[in-house]
Amino acid sequence: MEDKTFELLTKMYNEMQNGFKKLDNKIDEKIDGVKKDIDGVKKDIVRLENKMDENHKALYDGYKQSIEGISGLREDVKEIKSKVEKQEIELRVIRGGR
Repeated sequence: MEDKTFELLTKMYNEMQNGFKKLDNKIDEKIDGVKKDIDGVKKDIVRLENKMDENHKALYDGYKQSIEGISGLREDVKEIKSKVEKQEIELRVIRGGR
């Protein structure tokens, strides 16, 4: 009877060890899959950061060009305003001289 009990315990132990090995292998496979997914996500993040950096530079360049254009227009408006004021004065002089 003791031999049968020992054999049964040995068989159960071996089956449990095999089950643990299978479970361990499955967990390792899942962890490897998760690591690959994380690596892919990291690459995507880097790609998006690079793209955002390029877009940021392009937006800044556009903003800078807009500001420069507005500054140029302000100077043009000042010059035109000065000419209009000068012409108004000349018209008053001409009208007053008649």
